[in-house]
Amino acid sequence: MQFSAFGEKFTQHSGILQLMDDLGDALKSDKPVNMLGGGNPARIAEVNAVFADVFSKLAAEHAVENIGNYSNPQGDAALIDALTAFLNREYGWNLTADNIALTNGSQNAFFYLFNLFGGKFKVSDDLSSVEKAILLPLAPEYIGYADVHVEGQHFVSVKPKIEAVEHEGEAGFFKYRVDFDALESLPELKAGKIGAICCSRPTNPTGNVLTDGEMARLDALAQEHGIPLIIDNAYGMPFPNIIYSDVTLNWHENIILCFSLSKVGLPGVRTGIIVAAPEVVKAVSSLNAIVNLSPTRFGAAIATPLLQDGRLKQLSDDVIRPFYRNQAQTAVSLLKRELGAYPLKIHKPEGAIFLWLWFENLPVSSQTLYEMLKAEGTLIIPGEHFFVGIDTQDYPHARECIRMSIAQDAETLEKGIAAIGRVVRGLYDAV
Repeated sequence: MQFSAFGEKFTQHSGILQLMDDLGDALKSDKPVNMLGGGNPARIAEVNAVFADVFSKLAAEHAVENIGNYSNPQGDAALIDALTAFLNREYGWNLTADNIALTNGSQNAFFYLFNLFGGKFKVSDDLSSVEKAILLPLAPEYIGYADVHVEGQHFVSVKPKIEAVEHEGEAGFFKYRVDFDALESLPELKAGKIGAICCSRPTNPTGNVLTDGEMARLDALAQEHGIPLIIDNAYGMPFPNIIYSDVTLNWHENIILCFSLSKVGLPGVRTGIIVAAPEVVKAVSSLNAIVNLSPTRFGAAIATPLLQDGRLKQLSDDVIRPFYRNQAQTAVSLLKRELGAYPLKIHKPEGAIFLWLWFENLPVSSQTLYEMLKAEGTLIIPGEHFFVGIDTQDYPHARECIRMSIAQDAETLEKGIAAIGRVVRGLYDAV
């Protein structure tokens, strides 16, 4: 059977397919798997209890009847109104319902946005066109971005500056910084071949949090070149707020903010949120109508009352964020115990639900290390897949890093990190 060019592109092997296959296979496996690879959030009892309370009230009030009807393509009106009121109250913005669209998850949102702002652009009536790319100012970036363009891959990425730092008084950590000298001198930017700038905050995979100064500089750069700044807040403020730095969240009509219900503990409801200028919201609504008819309403039914009564923010601030901060501290202690005498550096944990590990001069690639750990029943994600838009063959650092989840229970963390330690020690000792 022969597929179209579209079919061939979207059925080829990809990093995100590997990640999701591993996640699904681990969940149905009859053998124990130390699942340190996926992006599934932790099951936190206090959070689940609140969701269960909402479910029961929805059923008792027959409110679940709402999910028996389509919303319009922009998304569930009640959730959009609740988000508008919440964000205006929280940040003093001046949003209206015309500034918010819903999607079937963040991945759906980025498929739309990257194809709206990256790819072929018509430049005249004679059908001539120019190719524009999405600029990722700080690699590594989210693995799920890599393959969403309908035609080809349209990304320009900038390698990070790597700075040795301490974390809670301890050495052995590093932090990525945006290389603005390299970024601002990009020939694609000067030639008008960039359609948008995009960053995640906190960054998936590293847990890096761009500073307010870095964000302001990216915002100014986007405005200077007449292109939007897209900010992926899947792990950031105001929910789930898995972010430990003292930073602020800003918005104006040249910024496109993307949120999700996944990391508050609801990945299965596939609810993404876009806050943007009305013309972007209208474009997303048009795409929703064609691709999905309308976004799912189940996540909206759960989130709306939690936004209205403040429980979603309270859970994020008082339960979810402290949970992951404690998980990060536990994982760092275990890694130091297993590999303290070996060339391991940990990206400073500033947020999100992962640790990013750098094994300097690793004797094998991170892909090979992934295969070795998988054979031992421990799943991580090889780092080279996260350097979207960069030729990793010419960048050894990319092949020396891995991402590990810290969302699992204490026993899984301990067993998984012990396996990482055992395999990595053996690789270095054999040299």
